[in-house]
Amino acid sequence: MDRLYAPWRTKYVTTDGTKIKGCVFCYAVEHLDKDEELGVLHREKDFFIVMNKYPYSPGHIMIIPNLHTSNLEDLDPEIFAKISLFTQKGVKMLKEVLNAQGVNIGMNLGKAAGAGIAEHIHLHLVPRWKGDTNFITTIADTRVYSSDVKEMYKKLKNVSSDYFR
Repeated sequence: MDRLYAPWRTKYVTTDGTKIKGCVFCYAVEHLDKDEELGVLHREKDFFIVMNKYPYSPGHIMIIPNLHTSNLEDLDPEIFAKISLFTQKGVKMLKEVLNAQGVNIGMNLGKAAGAGIAEHIHLHLVPRWKGDTNFITTIADTRVYSSDVKEMYKKLKNVSSDYFR
């Protein structure tokens, strides 16, 4: 894989210029005052919804339980049921606000399954459009985004309370 030097991306893995130590999702659970900086769209008692800082496509969001666990089976069934309900609401938001023509939903449980942060389960909602993939990912192992992550956050944050109630 080729590497591109992109120093402006440092802000995606740091807060106030320092690297987050430990689990980044637990950091978000513990720092309610940093929702905008961390890309949090909505919070419930047992989970939160956040923009993915390294999206597969623009508008990629995640629903993350507050409980730090790598095992889905450790999650209280009632919390998982509520996460499922908010997954439906998230899909509706992505379709109506971003005009997504489809949405990939899923969890990668464990490193072997492709989890980037395997120690804390999280559910992905990835908006998709016909023709949203191109050759650059295949031939250069590089992603090209049509939208700025920060601008996408503002757009979704402005309507999130309409969908997540």
